[in-house]
Amino acid sequence: MVQRQMPNPAEILELMKFKKFDPNGKRRRLSSALTVDDLRKIAKRRTPAAAFDYTDGAAEGEFSMKRSVEAFEDIEFHPSILTDVSRVDTTTQILGGSSALPFGIAPTGFTRLMQTEGETAGAGAAGAAGIPFTLSTLGTTSIEDVKKANPHGRNWFQLYVMRQKEISYGLVERAAQAGFDTLMFTVDTPVAGARLRDTRNGFSIPPQLSPSVVLNALPRPWWWIDFLTTPPLEFASLKETGGTVGELLNAAMDPSIDYDDLAEIRALWPGKFVVKGVQTVEDAKKMADLGVDGVVLSNHGGRQLDRAPVPFHLLPHVAQEVGRDMEIILDTGIRNGADIVASLALGADFTLVGRAYLYGLMAGGREGVDRMIEILSDQVERTMKLLQVSNVAELEPKHVTQLSRYQRLPLPEFTTARPHQG
Repeated sequence: MVQRQMPNPAEILELMKFKKFDPNGKRRRLSSALTVDDLRKIAKRRTPAAAFDYTDGAAEGEFSMKRSVEAFEDIEFHPSILTDVSRVDTTTQILGGSSALPFGIAPTGFTRLMQTEGETAGAGAAGAAGIPFTLSTLGTTSIEDVKKANPHGRNWFQLYVMRQKEISYGLVERAAQAGFDTLMFTVDTPVAGARLRDTRNGFSIPPQLSPSVVLNALPRPWWWIDFLTTPPLEFASLKETGGTVGELLNAAMDPSIDYDDLAEIRALWPGKFVVKGVQTVEDAKKMADLGVDGVVLSNHGGRQLDRAPVPFHLLPHVAQEVGRDMEIILDTGIRNGADIVASLALGADFTLVGRAYLYGLMAGGREGVDRMIEILSDQVERTMKLLQVSNVAELEPKHVTQLSRYQRLPLPEFTTARPHQG
């Protein structure tokens, strides 16, 4: 028989201690976010659909984005045992400098439209965390103002080569003069991808006040107050800001860029030179042969060619071929610190987060970006401890197995002639 007694009021009161109420609404909602997906849910509640979908969406049927995220879900970790991990060092060296964490902030366009603090919040948070920040050519904060926001940290600049190449050359010179240490030459945007969410939302710069846009924004007055009471959106390179996103990108991008453009831009740049948007082993080998400092394996977040290769699947093959010759950065699909750890184990030297950064920004401005970095940092450190590795250099392919829900079908041997050609 179970022995019972009258409850002791003092013991009940001890069990009923309530969490102290925080009157700061922003702190409450950010502290409740335990994952990047939690930040995404907050961002969706607080941001008009057109702006949120610009961040959240991808090209065509969004298969590339979905598969890139799934690739990280489909991994199996293999932890060691009986290793002292009371202290874990997440510091890594990348492109001639140090980063306190093995990830940085990726370049994002139209950022102040997502939340008015924009790149200033991202650069400031990156500087405080000791990680690199990358400014996009299509950023809404100038090169010089990003430097002011992150005066002592590492700033990188992502470059599109435009039809008016003098604009691109001028941006390269300005970034060098401002002390940016790395240039990302982007090669996967000869034209804009078909971002159907943006088309359906009528997304444009500045926002068009259609009835649906107004109705969607009514429950989010804080966004409109911020947008209307802060300086108008400006772009690092584009003088014209009218039209849809696709029209703007098509006007800015040059589909004729080639290896000569790469060589010309590289000759202008005094710092580290990285090629962003590499999607095959063959192209990675070409970049190694050219002696570039690094490549970013990326399908542009699934926002360009839909059904493009998944960078995380490509990673171990590229690492095997060129990992000794140049540095490898992985971008696209990262939502968790475990994704970052898996990437490092399979040969990446560094990773970049784009959507995760913007979810944090939309959820709470600078504090939201700080929270995003804190969440990923905690996940990286916890995953490393559970794998029982004490520093980034100890991560190896033996720690991860890539599983796959998509199997490649064998192809027949093709002749040089196409079938059914006369």
